[in-house]
Amino acid sequence: MDTFIYVVLGLLCCLAIIDLFVGVSNDAVNFLNSAVGSRSAPFWIILTVASLGVLLGATFSSGMMDVAKTGVLVPEHFTFNEVIIVFTAVMVCDVLLLNTFNSLGLPTSTTVSIVFELLGGATALACYKVWSTGAPLTDLGLYLNSAKALAMIMAILMSVVIAFFAGLIVQYLLRLVFSFHYERIYRWVGGIFGGVSITAIFYFLVIKGAKGASFMRPEWIDWITQNTWPLLSGCFLICAVVFQLLIFLCNFNVFRIVILAGTFALAFAFAGNDLVNFVGVPLAALESSQYFAAAPGADAATFTMEQLRSGAKTPTIFLLLSGIVMVITLWFSKKARRVIQTSINLASSSRGGKEQFGSSLPARMAVRFSLRLNNVVHQVIPKTVSDALATRFIKKELKKGEVALPFDEVRASVNLVLAAALIATATSLKLPLSTTYVTFMVAMGSSLADGAWDRESAVYRISGVITVISGWFFTAFSAFTACAIVCTCFILWGKAFMLFMMALALTVVIKTNFFEKKKEDEAIEEEKLEKGDKESVRELLSTSVTENLNATLTLFASGLEAFLKEDTHRLRELKGDAAQLFDTISVRRGEYYNMALEGGGSKVDRDARSFYYRAFTSMKEVSHGLRDQMGVAENYVANCHSPFTGLMSENIHRLSVDLIDIRDNFYPDRCTKTLGLIEDAQRDFMVQIGEEQISLRKSELYLGYLLFAREIINRYMMVRLLQAELEANQLSQPKTDKIEPKANPAA
Repeated sequence: MDTFIYVVLGLLCCLAIIDLFVGVSNDAVNFLNSAVGSRSAPFWIILTVASLGVLLGATFSSGMMDVAKTGVLVPEHFTFNEVIIVFTAVMVCDVLLLNTFNSLGLPTSTTVSIVFELLGGATALACYKVWSTGAPLTDLGLYLNSAKALAMIMAILMSVVIAFFAGLIVQYLLRLVFSFHYERIYRWVGGIFGGVSITAIFYFLVIKGAKGASFMRPEWIDWITQNTWPLLSGCFLICAVVFQLLIFLCNFNVFRIVILAGTFALAFAFAGNDLVNFVGVPLAALESSQYFAAAPGADAATFTMEQLRSGAKTPTIFLLLSGIVMVITLWFSKKARRVIQTSINLASSSRGGKEQFGSSLPARMAVRFSLRLNNVVHQVIPKTVSDALATRFIKKELKKGEVALPFDEVRASVNLVLAAALIATATSLKLPLSTTYVTFMVAMGSSLADGAWDRESAVYRISGVITVISGWFFTAFSAFTACAIVCTCFILWGKAFMLFMMALALTVVIKTNFFEKKKEDEAIEEEKLEKGDKESVRELLSTSVTENLNATLTLFASGLEAFLKEDTHRLRELKGDAAQLFDTISVRRGEYYNMALEGGGSKVDRDARSFYYRAFTSMKEVSHGLRDQMGVAENYVANCHSPFTGLMSENIHRLSVDLIDIRDNFYPDRCTKTLGLIEDAQRDFMVQIGEEQISLRKSELYLGYLLFAREIINRYMMVRLLQAELEANQLSQPKTDKIEPKANPAA
């Protein structure tokens, strides 16, 4: 082989390692979310269990590597040079596409990406071969494994639907059995539940997954197949009896064992199914080069790759090394931990939080239809039956100071075991699934069955489901198109362009993931208010008020100047910044509800929380008005309405300068001077409107500017007074102030 092939293999290896790191950082939440959210064990134990699952699951993924080799393309109709072009194009597109989607915050799937990139690259190359040889278009079917590709696509799509309804049905039935007050019934059926769960994990991971293990011998697999039922029966009986004895004798919590076992199983299934997304293509390229090297004197332009159909197992060492990279990422990736924590916060049932997804018309229509259908069902079902079912879904009342967990142990068990079973089943059938979508849809189904979709959140949750499904199609279209284009460019422009694109992809992904200074998920997540005592409230107000005042005055002053210059692009940017400021302040104000639910503290603490709410309410109103003003100004300029002239233009410019000045000198006398300027500007308007024709639209915008400037000053002067009152309250409070004890969350 020439040097070019060695360079390509080296670059593919580097891309695979980085793809592994980035992919696991984003997907770790899939198998850690439920265990962390239910707080079933310390984080280091959960991470250790997941690491073992990932490491062992990686060795069971050998069978999935056939997806990259023969799942889409028909290797006997492609030469060595051609498969290298396809594999290179797939990896370049994969890292660039996933990196772009992650940067934009768009929903994506590594499985959907890799399947449709292989399909796009193979299709582009097949079209070129048909065109260059003058063969009929019907010959395209010779180059593409259309039946297998269609099966994989349908499996990915159907898994979304199956996962949702499986989570819905299983969770509903288990909740009927256990209810939310599962302590009593648990003593009698906990052992059976634990036995069924562990047996299901054993069946799907070991018995169904044995065929894909790189170290399994044919005779071992035959023995397992022949003794499946004795193995399952023995596993169930042993687990059920042991668990039931532990419950009776030691009051043992079987749910924790099931959750940890489910975490292991889901991490195992994730590694077994998703490893092909990251290293399948480079390993297929390596195997192709080995076959070519074993044929001395062969011509790379004519040597066909039918040997890829040999079904040779991937060497265990490569799978283990990949698993080690994934484990290292789990333990040391800050991004992975941040994604996990963000997901837990978004899943929390506490009030005042911000929904991850917005509302949409289809979601609103679905909720209205569901409400009407619910009324019809309640009219058909006898009231006694309806009331009996409703008693199983009455949630526990939280004690004062107790914090609601995002998942209880029943739902966490369902999320983990069911998602692992679905993914492992697909892996045994050599069908790639999107672990992200399956895990998400199981969680959505179980939360719907649990009544977590109340009228406050149902629209947003359904919008999330619609977003995920639409993201599936968008990812598929983008991956297919991008890889087809890149593959065509490789064919036309040759080796130099291939090396350039690989180096570019490597540079971009390293720069964006390792060297760019990343913002936290949100500034509000960095400064999460964990306490509601007077000191925490005072410190947060002292920083937040100044920051929000500076941001508001800067944005408004900049907006005035951009309006005078008729700069639509700048106004659009400022409107986006104003909307972000409004969202940040809104979420900050929502912390008041968490503090109120937490309770406890002294009278001064409760007074401080009240000041907090009043101050952030005023700041929220100002930020809401700022966002609206920016939108009105942008539309005015975009519609080419006449600009301000004469005194109107001069006063708006003077107001802009004055706002920047009071930003740095926000004192009562300075604010009073600016309010006087606003009064003068309004009087000047009355003079100007009497001398020239001024449209109603222009008049409303000008007066709206003046009114909003007055509101900013008045509102923030009131906020400053609230700050001063809070400080005075704390100074006057005796040091021996009696503290009311907070309720113990563990009680």
